[in-house]
Amino acid sequence: MRQIPQQVAALKAGKWQIGVGRSLRQKTLGIYGYGRIGSLVASWGKAFGMQVVVWAREAARAKAQADGYTAARTKQAFSDECDVISLHLRLVEATRGIVTAADLARMMPTSLIVNTSHASLIEPGALVTALQAGRPGMAAVDVFEEEPVLGAAHPLLAMENVVCTPHIGYVTREEYELQFADIFDQINAYCAGLPINVVNHEVLRKS
Repeated sequence: MRQIPQQVAALKAGKWQIGVGRSLRQKTLGIYGYGRIGSLVASWGKAFGMQVVVWAREAARAKAQADGYTAARTKQAFSDECDVISLHLRLVEATRGIVTAADLARMMPTSLIVNTSHASLIEPGALVTALQAGRPGMAAVDVFEEEPVLGAAHPLLAMENVVCTPHIGYVTREEYELQFADIFDQINAYCAGLPINVVNHEVLRKS
């Protein structure tokens, strides 16, 4: 919203304040999917002085309302009214392509869509087409339909109204240390004959 990458690049090129960004305060943040991460991002939006609106399954919308947020009346109203929409859904068959070209076309020319969850939540090819048409006006993405993105050939990388990062949302030293520690604990427990965090218990009964 503040054109940070463009402003940094301009400053390094010897220029000063090449444009005027937009504030988040008093804007509407739409949280699509209200789970662990979605609820956390909602709290960050509130800290920035944003009005938070949630669209999710009925139970999740009820949880959002209990937490003091507004549940969108309809999916269409959610797309129409939000200045920023942030996707926080797991990719399962029911959510694949759940954000359609029609949903994107309903967004405002000044709005921003953020996807740090999974590229396939958005209908294939729809985001590039929507951004070219100007609705929404901006995007920030950390995920792509095909990864890794090499050679700078992806169309999103050529757009001034898009901020792209190479799927680094979870890539930190601390997160890797936590993940690998969990993995090692599970391997050691299995080798000791006391497996933990087992999802498919029927396999253990057969072995």
